[in-house]
Amino acid sequence: MDTLTTRQRKILSLIVHEHISSADPVGSNKLVKKYGLGLSSATVRNEMVALTDIGLLRQPHTSAGRIPTEAGYRFFVRQLMNETSLPPATRATINHQFSQMTNDIQQWMRLAASVLAKRTNSASIITAPQANQVQFKHLELIATHGRQVLAILVFEGGQIHQQILTLEEPVSQDQLSVISNKFSHQFAGFNAALMREIQEPLEGVEIQISSWIKNELIRSEQLPTGEIMLDGLTNVLSGPEFADSEEARRALSLLEERSMLQDLLSQTILPDTIGGVQVLIGGEGNWEDLRQCSIILSKYGSPGVATGTLGIVGPIRMSYGNSISLVRFFSGLLSDFVIQQW
Repeated sequence: MDTLTTRQRKILSLIVHEHISSADPVGSNKLVKKYGLGLSSATVRNEMVALTDIGLLRQPHTSAGRIPTEAGYRFFVRQLMNETSLPPATRATINHQFSQMTNDIQQWMRLAASVLAKRTNSASIITAPQANQVQFKHLELIATHGRQVLAILVFEGGQIHQQILTLEEPVSQDQLSVISNKFSHQFAGFNAALMREIQEPLEGVEIQISSWIKNELIRSEQLPTGEIMLDGLTNVLSGPEFADSEEARRALSLLEERSMLQDLLSQTILPDTIGGVQVLIGGEGNWEDLRQCSIILSKYGSPGVATGTLGIVGPIRMSYGNSISLVRFFSGLLSDFVIQQW
């Protein structure tokens, strides 16, 4: 493939652009007429045959034109595609949307997932930023009914865990406030290991509440990825590639199954550089259910402090230049948020 001629590279690039736009096979006559190549249809057709022979194009039907293969798309993205940047107006619009948000990571993730899905017409994936070590920041305890208490646990960086606890004995709101203030001061900055080593004797419900805090810290540290937020799943299924309901069902199943999605993300080696982009085309032979899809992922956050993953899943014939630019832009946007909050 490194020996492709300039003409072959141009023809491959044009076929990729045409197929992304129309989803139809591309014939030599169309290329000659639309782009004024200065070549005969027979010459273009011969070059298309050569590109087919080396696996970059395929012919769906005997009389049809060609469409890119997975290898063809990979060659296009890695060798032929020009870098694109978002128009200033688009950047300004997105920045304005986020300027209206409070400093709540959940709200930022929801908005980022929604806007990224709409802008790329794909499904968006965003994992919550995870600190290298999950650390306790603050605790609120609110009496609800009888022995039931709403416990709100906040980690450094803004992650919030809520749970209704049934205490072993009734406790007044005043007592709960004393406990929450005591723990917020005493355990500030503690990780799971430090919580295990608490020496100061605790009494009554304090033991139960501190045990819950410790278990939440342990559970968060053991998660392969942070909380996953998805948006735009129906976008993936709207293309003609998914007219076959079985293809659609398998792709949707993988995206909706959190454990499978976490496995996919944990096996993906992202660039160490924040804002670096990884493009996976056709499942890369590892995820058969996504063979009609491409995935664009990027790491965001502050290295050594807290990082998360964001990206999109869309049809293999997605607009790669625009989608990569948007993923990279949102990586920078959420990285700024993480740096400000940690």
